[in-house]
Amino acid sequence: MTNTLIESVVTIALAIVGLAVLAVLVSRNAQTANIIGVSGDAFSRSLLSAEAPVLSGTEAVNRFY
Repeated sequence: MTNTLIESVVTIALAIVGLAVLAVLVSRNAQTANIIGVSGDAFSRSLLSAEAPVLSGTEAVNRFY
């Protein structure tokens, strides 16, 4: 019974979060393209920072997103 209750609560919570994400993405005020671009840039910088010690690079961690 406990597992069923936990699964139900998690399912409802995920549905609420999913609906919120969808609402933000399709909102007229949302700048979805900019957010996706910034996320891609952040991921790219993270990869460069992670590879720097292995590749002897000097990429500094940039925390100013």
